[in-house]
Formats: sequence, structure tokens, C-alpha cells
Amino acid sequence: MSGNKAVRKLSALVLLILSALMFSSSRIKDIADFRGARDNQLFGMGIVVGLDGTGDSGKINSTLLSNMAKNFGITVDSDDLKTKNTAVVIVTADIPAFYKEGMRIDVTVASIGDAKSLEGGVLLQTPLYGADGNVYAVAQGNVSIGGNDVKVSANLQSKYKVVGYIPSGAIVEKEIPTQLSESNAVTILLRKPDVTTAARVAQAINLRFETKLAKADTPASIKVEVPKAFEDDLITFLSLIEEVEVLPDLPAKVVINEKTGTIVFGGNVKILDFTLTYGSFNISVSSGKVETVDGVDDATVSNLVTALKSLGATPQDIIAILEAMHNAGFLLADLSVM
Repeated sequence: MSGNKAVRKLSALVLLILSALMFSSSRIKDIADFRGARDNQLFGMGIVVGLDGTGDSGKINSTLLSNMAKNFGITVDSDDLKTKNTAVVIVTADIPAFYKEGMRIDVTVASIGDAKSLEGGVLLQTPLYGADGNVYAVAQGNVSIGGNDVKVSANLQSKYKVVGYIPSGAIVEKEIPTQLSESNAVTILLRKPDVTTAARVAQAINLRFETKLAKADTPASIKVEVPKAFEDDLITFLSLIEEVEVLPDLPAKVVINEKTGTIVFGGNVKILDFTLTYGSFNISVSSGKVETVDGVDDATVSNLVTALKSLGATPQDIIAILEAMHNAGFLLADLSVM
């Protein structure tokens, strides 16, 4: 019995190695995250000063400045602070997991009034709140909206001046609690849930540690037990898991952008047998084969597109043909039209 188990284990290992050699595998780190290791969104309302007459025309900014002056023991009537050199803004940021007090994060600043531009402005100290109402960071600094406008012949959108950025513009004031392990186990969450990928991740981890530690609970999550040898060194264990390579499996999909004539598809999207007559194009797919310039190849979207291009088909022609194939049920993939 033990010999049969060894043979099965060796066979599974050989298949895993062959799969990694034949196809492009990915590290678990690149396709999944650990439960508990997630970003959190922060937001706050602040005021940008130092604008050259391109700020808000209303009274909200004047009221905010008046209230701010009171914190410094200065009493100023808001009517005396009417100025278009300031703008009320919403400040947003994402704080990654494990960030500690004193570390810095980037922030985005967006006008909520009728300001014309935030160029050259300075954001005054603004507390950033989490969904629980607690302050986790404080933002302040010079607002950047990118380089100067450049006139070019291309039909490009001009620089957007009421949204700006402050690189490393917020200081973390409070760490967001995270918990990676629960009941001596960690959970891996796939960024793109898939039954086959989840099963492969569990199998790859079990082969890596030569024992059954991992089990796919759902198409999105894989539960992994922490071995006793790593109970006091969880980070090392997680780093070993992150480096395990897996061949992700994704459903066949074709994405079409009709405006630009762009077609994106996997290299092995299958098609059924059919006969096509489109304008001057005549193509037949029979017994799972399609005729191409190089001979007869497997019936895939890639080979069909190659054959159509060799006949002089334009991107718009190919898009129309793929849409008709999908409607008729000959395209074995999801079709997404942008």
C-alpha cells in the first residue's frame, strides 16, 4: 500500500513539473492574498490654499478658514475671508496592510466646489478617517497635477486641473489591526476565484511541504494549516507559501473593442466546426481543424484570426465574424464587447 502511495505521489509531482514547463506558471503571491492582509480606504475633507484666483467662489472655504483661525486664537469674520485663492477638497488614500505609525502613503485631492484649478496649491493639514470613524493618517503638502500643458497634433484630453496628487503626502498616525492566522491556520484568497485554480493551489502547497496542509474550501479560498515548526515564525511560513508556483486556470474569454478594432483573447480559445461566408471570405472548420497559411491547424480563435488576416480581413471584419460566431454558439468562450 505504501508503495502505491509513493507511486501516486511521484506521478503527481511529475505532472506538476511538466505543467510548469509546458505553460507559464505564477507564484501564489501574484494571484492571491492572505486573509487579513488587505488595504483600507481613508478619506477626509480639507482646504487647498495658495491658488492664483482659481479657487472656489462660494462661502464654504471662507467658513472653513474662519474656523481654522479660531484654533489659533484668532477671530476672523468669514465675510472678511472671501477669496478665490482657496478651494474645498476631498482627500482620499489607500493604506496598505501592516503600515505602522510614521510611515507615509500617497493621497489624492479632488475639488468639490467650482474651483477652476488646484495647480500650485498647498493642502493644509487634513485628518483622514477610516470607515469606523477613527483617524488613521494626516495629510498635508504641495498638490501636483502633472506637467505643463503641451499642444500636440493627437486628439488627447487636456490636463485635468481639479484633481491632484501628493506623493507620500500623508503620515500614518494609527496602525489598522490585522490578523493573519486564526485557529492555527491561514486562508489564501484568490484575486480571481476559480474552482480549478483553487484546487491547484492546494495541491501545489501540499506537494511543496510533502504533507496535507492545504484544502480548497471554496473557489475563492484555500485554508492552510500552520505546521508546528512555524508556529512561532509565521512570516517565514507565509513567505514560503508565496513562492510556490501554480498554473492558474481562467475561463476562455474574448474581449472586443469595436471603437479601436482591438481583439484580445487567450491562445487556446476553441471553436466548433462551422462554415463561414462573409463578403469575399469563405472558410470552413471541419473535424476540429482550420486551414491557415501554414497548413491545417487546430480550430482555435488564434488560428482562425490568422487565416482571416491572410485573406485580407480587417479588424472590423474579424470583429463582426467573431460576434456572429458567438451568437450562433460556435465560439466556446465568453464574449465581452467594450
